[in-house]
Amino acid sequence: MLQPPRSGLTPLSDDAFKLSRWSTAETLVTLDDLGEAQPALATGWTQVDDRTWRFTVRSGVSFHDGTELTAEQAAASLTAATQAAPKPRILDGVDLTATADGDDVVVTTADVDPLVPQRLSSPQLAVLAASAYAPDGTVDPVGTGTGPFELVAVDGTSGATLDRFDGYWGTPARASGIDVDFVPDGTARAAALRTGTADVVEAVPVSQVSLLDPDLVHEVPMPRTNTLYLNTASGPFADPGVRAAAREAIDRATIVATVYEGRADVAEGLLGPALPWAAEGRGELDLPPAGVVPPGTRITLGTFTDRAELPEVAVLVQQQLEAAGFTVTQDVREYAFIEADALAGAFDAFILSRATVLDSGDPVAYLTSDFSCAGSFNIAQLCDPAVDAAITRAAQTPAGAERRAAVLQAEAAVLATGAAVPMLHERVVQGEQAGVSGAARDPRERALITADTTSTGQ
Repeated sequence: MLQPPRSGLTPLSDDAFKLSRWSTAETLVTLDDLGEAQPALATGWTQVDDRTWRFTVRSGVSFHDGTELTAEQAAASLTAATQAAPKPRILDGVDLTATADGDDVVVTTADVDPLVPQRLSSPQLAVLAASAYAPDGTVDPVGTGTGPFELVAVDGTSGATLDRFDGYWGTPARASGIDVDFVPDGTARAAALRTGTADVVEAVPVSQVSLLDPDLVHEVPMPRTNTLYLNTASGPFADPGVRAAAREAIDRATIVATVYEGRADVAEGLLGPALPWAAEGRGELDLPPAGVVPPGTRITLGTFTDRAELPEVAVLVQQQLEAAGFTVTQDVREYAFIEADALAGAFDAFILSRATVLDSGDPVAYLTSDFSCAGSFNIAQLCDPAVDAAITRAAQTPAGAERRAAVLQAEAAVLATGAAVPMLHERVVQGEQAGVSGAARDPRERALITADTTSTGQ
């Protein structure tokens, strides 16, 4: 796997997606290929009114610690997420409460939220046994999930071990277990595939693909955008004209051709070809004109090494910005050591590879977290009333064509500020040995090893 845990594998952080990709922690709801909500630990649900939903909890489900899944525990897990500090990204801007009523969990929201079922599909809202939750707010997923694999050991940031859980409520896992290695170095991950020391490898660097057997490499368009975030609160990019000058300096096609060897798509907006309705519905964007870059303008450009392409992208972006008159200093570190500074606004510009529908299968959560005044992942430090209003309208619009149109209006509002320069949309390159079958190739990066995954070595 690409990144080691950043928060001790708590599901209340992005580490939740590791638990989901290992099929050890599960949610009340899951999503199908179209992003529609489907039953998981909940067998069904009804909308009582605009702010109230009732989810029926599946019977006969055992946690890995031997306790039984109940509506009370499902509600307790959701409540723990709402009380976390910081809250999981999926709950940005959402005031949600969960209570048990017989076999049902009743979920209420302070505001109208038409995507409550999709929201509950986020791996960050996984339901764990009561033993997972400590009084100090920490959450330990070891031996406390419900999935076909039980997490039995975690070796810090080196790896993890999971065994098949024979008491699983669904179809038993075909594999006896999963041995996980965290390998931030992309060359080393590719070598593990090439030498056969790994059955499945996530995020194979584009630069390594030509060295691999083509039959072992699988490419999937992703709702993931490589974006240049510009600090709107302080420094040179507090000036909209200077932000626009940076936008005009970026040559997206060169980055795609040079760094990604054509295995990516030039960005026309924040939302890419993994969401085909975005390109179909997007009108001509009203972008502000470029201003003059004051002589001697110095900026700091940050990114991280965990995604092998990003330091290479940073080199090209630096060259392009310097050609436009900026003096650029780079700061490149592992993600675990740079995230806090990025969120605190320590950089003038930051390059980030960002999933746009990671949480609810809907882009509104991404737009809220990254670009609203109260967003928890607002690297651009953006706080714009027009953007907030557009995001709020999208959030309150029922699922369907009208909501998609509102999402594109919010996207246009963000781009009009110049706070974000979308450069390209990535395609995931996943490696699988010839003997592997049943590994998920999931654009949302929620699934990887499933109950159906097996290999000739198992």
